[in-house]
Amino acid sequence: MTREELYRSFEEKNALAELGGGNERIQKQHEAGKLTARERIEKLLDKGSFVEIDKFSVHRSNNFDMPKSHIAGDGVVCGYGRIDGRQVFVYAYDFTVYGGTLGAVNARKIVKVQELALKNGAPVIALNDSGGARIQEGVESLSGYASIFYQNTIASGVIPQISAILGPCAGGACYSPALTDFIFMEKNNSYMFVTGPDVVKTVTHEEVTKEELGGAYTHGSKSGVAHFVCNTEEEVPASIRELLSFLPSNNMEDAPSDVCTDDINREIPALQDIVPIDPNVPYDMKDIIEPALDDHYFFEVMSHFAANAIVGFGRLGGNTVGVVANQPAFLAGVLDIDSSDKIARFVRFCDCFNIPIITFEDVPGFLPGTVQEHNGIIRHGAKIVYAYAEATVPKITLITRKAYGGAYIVMSSKETGSDVNLAYPTAEIAVMGAEGAVNILYRKADDEAKQKAIEEYRENFANPYRSAELGYVDEIILPKHTRIKLIQALEMAKNKVKTHPPKKHGNMPL
Repeated sequence: MTREELYRSFEEKNALAELGGGNERIQKQHEAGKLTARERIEKLLDKGSFVEIDKFSVHRSNNFDMPKSHIAGDGVVCGYGRIDGRQVFVYAYDFTVYGGTLGAVNARKIVKVQELALKNGAPVIALNDSGGARIQEGVESLSGYASIFYQNTIASGVIPQISAILGPCAGGACYSPALTDFIFMEKNNSYMFVTGPDVVKTVTHEEVTKEELGGAYTHGSKSGVAHFVCNTEEEVPASIRELLSFLPSNNMEDAPSDVCTDDINREIPALQDIVPIDPNVPYDMKDIIEPALDDHYFFEVMSHFAANAIVGFGRLGGNTVGVVANQPAFLAGVLDIDSSDKIARFVRFCDCFNIPIITFEDVPGFLPGTVQEHNGIIRHGAKIVYAYAEATVPKITLITRKAYGGAYIVMSSKETGSDVNLAYPTAEIAVMGAEGAVNILYRKADDEAKQKAIEEYRENFANPYRSAELGYVDEIILPKHTRIKLIQALEMAKNKVKTHPPKKHGNMPL
């Protein structure tokens, strides 16, 4: 064979490998409203930057009719490339090849990419569209999943790990996304569940659709499994790129900084009127968060789940910050089981990757009731205080109104390690609200005496001055100065060094 024939043979094999399951299956993928694995990677990465590895891998299964079919790539496309010029690693299940099922060989391909990402300190992104374990390969397929999960765990807190669900993700396949930092789901074609509708019907006799059981709406708003729900598949890669713009490549780097064209000394007169004088009137905490951030831009995470808490990313003075807040516009901003998990997980992520945490606080307490108590609100609420106390990044807290009881303690209080605690003049820092306190302290008094006691309690406690006298609040500020005061606090704490006693790891209340 001549050199030209060798080259021509390679080009033919290469072109065939890039077709995956072939034109007919690619057409079916498009008819289902889905892109192919390579099309997804092309939209995710900087143009022309993708380098594929293990393109010609094929399975080694001798069971059933598998020896009669060998498709190059074996159902997953793996490699590396760049997003905004920064290196990332990526693997995408190819549904056109054996339904994207996982076998021993393509599992090894994925593990190779995970190991390369860890060695090189770069994010790894998984694009999921898979029928799950390849039944024909039996325990080898399950072993493949185990190897992937192990790498997910070892890489956790070292490099950002992102999963996108762009089709089915069922059974054991769910646990790799669950082990990653962020999960994106596409609204129309994606679903995740450990056991499918047929199994559910057999075992529990419940009639449920795939979408009801594990669709994007379910996981975005009810279970909290998904962090982002995108309306179309095209939105997913754009959103992933946006998320990565806030994150460092690994735990040894700082998050990327942008040139700040928004005046750091900008006053925000509109904030003077946001917090109502009446403590029982709700308001939208985002009306404080967004104007304070650079260019009024806030990239919210888990926006549809546990709406009584807000988490997300923004920039102050060009630098990435993680934002945690109570939301008085929903359930009065109380803490419950779901919001506790949401906050704790986000705080720990920020701490892993050197992202300062800004906490906007207006919290009346923990949600009462037997449902919350019986489902472990004590255990879940303890996650918040554990996460904040453990975090060694700069932590700035701004109390806008209520800061009551145990909820005050867990929301990054001075005593649990916050570096700078600010408060508006409207702040109320106390064990509980005036009415509740008086009903306990003066339970036998008449209405007139109680009303007088309520007014005295408010005068003494429904303000930030007692806490400022004791050093629990560092500075009382006017709302219009929110932006500059947060930036000044971050600037002061940017070289913070904080270490904990040597230990293997703590025992977080899970």
